[in-house]
Amino acid sequence: MELKLKLTKKSHACVRLEKDGRTLAIDPGAFSEADAAVGADAILVTHEHPDHFAEDRLRAALEANPAAELWTLRSVAEQIAPAFPGRVHTVGEGDAFTAAGFDVQVHGQLHAVIHPDIPRITNVGYLVDGSVFHPGDALTLPDVPVDTLMLPVMAPWNKISEVIDYVRELAPRLAIDVHDALLTDLARPVYDRMLTPARVGAEHARLAPGESVTL
Repeated sequence: MELKLKLTKKSHACVRLEKDGRTLAIDPGAFSEADAAVGADAILVTHEHPDHFAEDRLRAALEANPAAELWTLRSVAEQIAPAFPGRVHTVGEGDAFTAAGFDVQVHGQLHAVIHPDIPRITNVGYLVDGSVFHPGDALTLPDVPVDTLMLPVMAPWNKISEVIDYVRELAPRLAIDVHDALLTDLARPVYDRMLTPARVGAEHARLAPGESVTL
């Protein structure tokens, strides 16, 4: 029998996945709770921007669980690997690995364009258990089907038309908002109206920080 995933939304871009008593955290950044990754057995970070990578969050998690490990791209790994030898793994597009019992595939190479004057940095997305895809700060299209998309709804680098087209092209069963800390409470219903199933072709969900769903 296939094990179900429990997904818990943390603030902004961070989510936690639980399966068979083990936990995987993705992108515990500075806009997320201080303990967003504490208790996780494995941690994934998509890129070096502080709302996705906060060294204090990672240190807290890795110190709390001496068996916890981190998978991330080189720009992040170089900053934290010296403090945790053997526990930080560098990955890039096309890699596949198992982290705390979760099967992970890496997709994507670059952060979305913020402005032509601003150099693009590296960014990777993670497909977990062939089901849940977290793209980080990019509208990456994996070359495999995605059931549940963690959808970056509001960022300095995107606009709602791009978000809508991204969901349409990727065609997940379910899109769940992330990268939403910059939205005020007044704006959230506006985005909900833009991302209806009739418009994007997928079920859309917005979870409050701490709220969970079983996939």
